[in-house]
Amino acid sequence: MTWIAPKRPGPDDAEVGDLFIMTTSPVADPVGASPSGRPRVVIVGSGFGGLFAAKALKRAPVDVTVIGKTSHHLFQPLLYQVATGILSEGEIAPPTREILRHQRNARVVLGEVTDIDLAARTVTSTILGRTTVHPYDELIVAAGAGQSYFGNDRFAEFAPGMKSIDDALELRGRIFGAFELAELATDPAERDRLLTFVVVGAGPTGVEMAGQIAELAHRTLRRDFRSIDPTQARVVLLDAAPQVLPPFGEKLGERARRHLNEIGVEVQLGAMVTDLDADGLEVKDRDGQVRRIQAATKVWAAGVQASPLGRLLAEQSGAEIDRAGRIDVQPDLTLPGHPEVHVVGDMMALDKLPGVAQVAIQGGRYAAEAITRRIAGRQPQQPFHYRDKGNMATISRFSAVADIKNLKFEGFFAWVLWLVVHLMYIVGFKSRLTAVLHWMVSFLGRGRAERVATQQQVYGRLALEHLGSTFVVSKTGGPKDALAPAEDVTERRSA
Repeated sequence: MTWIAPKRPGPDDAEVGDLFIMTTSPVADPVGASPSGRPRVVIVGSGFGGLFAAKALKRAPVDVTVIGKTSHHLFQPLLYQVATGILSEGEIAPPTREILRHQRNARVVLGEVTDIDLAARTVTSTILGRTTVHPYDELIVAAGAGQSYFGNDRFAEFAPGMKSIDDALELRGRIFGAFELAELATDPAERDRLLTFVVVGAGPTGVEMAGQIAELAHRTLRRDFRSIDPTQARVVLLDAAPQVLPPFGEKLGERARRHLNEIGVEVQLGAMVTDLDADGLEVKDRDGQVRRIQAATKVWAAGVQASPLGRLLAEQSGAEIDRAGRIDVQPDLTLPGHPEVHVVGDMMALDKLPGVAQVAIQGGRYAAEAITRRIAGRQPQQPFHYRDKGNMATISRFSAVADIKNLKFEGFFAWVLWLVVHLMYIVGFKSRLTAVLHWMVSFLGRGRAERVATQQQVYGRLALEHLGSTFVVSKTGGPKDALAPAEDVTERRSA
């Protein structure tokens, strides 16, 4: 049992502000047969792969359990719009329970999967000290991927990624907070540091993020301050690769680079980040020269790493994993030697398929159909075949690039098509309607409907990481200022 009560903490209570989270000792739910006697399908992950697999099993004679680390289904491609104040988090992250509430054979469980036992056919999840063991007859692992810092995990403290709602809200606080602090700065060098924004990674996420930060500075905020000129903000897009948007080809990549330059984004290619801290970052160019960029706000959009569950499955099954932690699956997306286990989305490695939403969606549906056929005793499907529907990325308002079935184009039409396609994948009529209204505010006007930024957004992740061990505070005794220079930070043991 878990509850939250405003009371004095006892010796076993975990303090969080003025509230204390009380938990019982870990409890394991019993492993037993499904009450209905039907096959049990456990789906790990509530992202694109997991959700579409669950929905595809709606009419199958099975009991479905969806286990998610969060209570929502995240439409990850629009996270950058939450970070830059265009959309609210609710519009791209509806509750998973709400999505599946009319699906009678589906159950949603909140928790982090800590173990998968292939021999016992069980999945173990944990939340707030409660451990639950879920038996399965069929398993779909769609746990997705996290941000990769290529072995430099300490960079995460100063350069959030773009993989969760928490990441997006933290970045919103950092971006808008940088302008606010710059308004107060009296030292020109400090003001320049606060008004410098660096995005690492020139793939679709990085390009879209850099473009929107530039639009914030040049359109939305340009008349809102008195001591600073937001249009003088410096937005830098870095990548070690030789071109922008590599999946789109050289021609579209060059067009995107030129347009980014036109809207005020400095594109620096062949530039590898070698160090990163609160004050800025060090970059090594192709010629070996190392230089430093002073920047308060850094965004990491440079790589992904599959869920650690991939390594766990590989150790038990003998399957190979690649450098990104993805599992080499069979052509039917099953784990070698385990036809009852499907791996889909960012966790699977097959034919060098990209880690995009469409691969996860099609993989989830394929796995669901395979399970339905197995249960019915029907012939198995043909090996999984990915139908590439193309790539699209926005650069700024009224401008995007698209590569659809070898048809490459850019400009306003590509931007409209991008809006329509993404609107289709936003779940729920209400969310679609409010998204359209917010897009009108941001793209037809100069405003941003979601500019609210709080200290909790900026400090929450760091506080959670340090709770229970070391908590970083400023010299004044408050939480560490994520935008403050490194020398203003000291450490002490939490009380």
